[in-house]
Amino acid sequence: MICPNVLYSNIPRPPQPDNPTDEERSKMSYYALYRTCHTEDFHNITEALSPPKSITLLANPGEFKGKKVGIIGGGLAGMSSAFELRKLGFDITIFEASDKRIGGRVYTYYFDKDKKLYGELGPMRIPVNHETVWHYINLFKLNTRPFRQTDPNTFIYLHQTRVRNDAYGENVKKYIYPTYNLTPMERRTAWQELGYYAIEAPILKAPPSSRIEILKTKETYSKPLLYWDSLNTRQMFESRNLSQGAINLLSNLFPIGGEYLYNNYVDFVQEYFPVNFWFMYEIIDGLVNLPLAFHKSFLSSKPQEYYPGIPVQLLGKVKWKSGNTVKGIYRRENSYVTLSYQDNTSQEIRYEDFDYIICAVPFSVLRTMDIKPMFRSRKMQAIKEVNYGNALKSIFNCNKRFWEEQGIFGGGSYTDLPITTIWYPSDSVNSQTKTESELNYNEAENPNKAENPGVFLASYNFNLDSVRLGNITDKERFEIIKRDVEEVHGLSKFELDSIVTDSKTQVWSEDPLFRGAFCYFTPQQKKLFSWEMTLPEYDNRVFFAGEHVSPLHRWMQGALQSGMEAANALVSSHINDI
Repeated sequence: MICPNVLYSNIPRPPQPDNPTDEERSKMSYYALYRTCHTEDFHNITEALSPPKSITLLANPGEFKGKKVGIIGGGLAGMSSAFELRKLGFDITIFEASDKRIGGRVYTYYFDKDKKLYGELGPMRIPVNHETVWHYINLFKLNTRPFRQTDPNTFIYLHQTRVRNDAYGENVKKYIYPTYNLTPMERRTAWQELGYYAIEAPILKAPPSSRIEILKTKETYSKPLLYWDSLNTRQMFESRNLSQGAINLLSNLFPIGGEYLYNNYVDFVQEYFPVNFWFMYEIIDGLVNLPLAFHKSFLSSKPQEYYPGIPVQLLGKVKWKSGNTVKGIYRRENSYVTLSYQDNTSQEIRYEDFDYIICAVPFSVLRTMDIKPMFRSRKMQAIKEVNYGNALKSIFNCNKRFWEEQGIFGGGSYTDLPITTIWYPSDSVNSQTKTESELNYNEAENPNKAENPGVFLASYNFNLDSVRLGNITDKERFEIIKRDVEEVHGLSKFELDSIVTDSKTQVWSEDPLFRGAFCYFTPQQKKLFSWEMTLPEYDNRVFFAGEHVSPLHRWMQGALQSGMEAANALVSSHINDI
């Protein structure tokens, strides 16, 4: 029933150094699969998450000189498409609606001019096996450090009962389990093992060839995948004979599934099957440095630094049009595709013809664009129906690191209060050579650092909780979050009033440039739409990219990989046109 390695293992955890090599990341990935009892999936997972074939193997540098590509959306998907197409000589125009910032859903917010006090309002962590992300991290020589996913001194606060999150779940079993109506088997089982039994174990009954379809987009799927795709997460939990008490408990401890109990089980298990959460990293000084590196490469006067081996004269040109919102996509009789776009300053509507288009905006945004003639029927159905989840993040800037005074140096706290989860920075921990046991310490290595200012993620909410906290005034939300954080931490009421100096909230469903945080399929949407969403339109003139198009929703990996794949598909479709 339970993988014996999930909580206990005699094999030492590999070290997690800063700036890991590919070999070091590979060892961490394999170890995580060993701990979850499916090392046979290692090569399949690595292959599925690796960058696609190099575009220069499909055509020669400079071969598409004079061809114009319009890219709708300047997030990671649009950027990776542009970066790759430029190698072959395409002249590229990127239409980015925002004139305030660069990065799309990668959103690092800085509270100070020196950019040392910051929090992530979008993605905040990078699994070691997300090979496409690491491809670009290494290319741009970005510095990384471990993101600490767990800390034994963080809190679990459920049913008004507070415990520390010890590694073996003993505190939860002893003090929180009695507040839930659980079966005898459930009461004997650590919550981490219950989660594994409910989330990951069901798919391990199927052969590896079916499991890997979780991370693939195919025209047809195997019977096991179609069965998983037909279920929502609650139905899968119930099929495992979990009590409603256990489902309620797990929904608080695994919120990306618990807040979406009625969404697609495959879309949930894709978070855990590739063991994303065992070893994670962050980019030092903010994840926004990845999209900023792309942007810098586009504007650089010395682009050869980013394209070694390709003569400058063979590279295409990249034009970045910020503050320009695409309003329509039109097919012309001369085979061109015309985009209409609005200058956000002058409000003037302009038109421009392109040989090819890559649409790298969410379907939630594409839904309101003028498309003439319409795309194929199933594509239009997907644009209308594919589900987007809501999310809210609130970060607090503090004049001291009160959480470090309680022995917390990273990880997250979980609660059934409206704030759902709290996440703490890992930057005070030097984990260059620490093993698993060494990371489980109780005392601060640098106790004086607690007096330094710091930023933590005070509230990370999904779905209904993000709607509830998002649809009140900033002042009301600020008060609710402070009081909830105090309750989780056992602080005196109003104690945070003198500690929190500033805050920033991002409600992704209310942002007009996104209209949702991420794609999250409902049952059967993988079968119905995943393949159709990738298919080009207008006789291979319009291509699609973004995390919603990828098989791995919600991650930077999906956005970057889909951008590269869209660029390759464009070239493969038109290699005979030149």
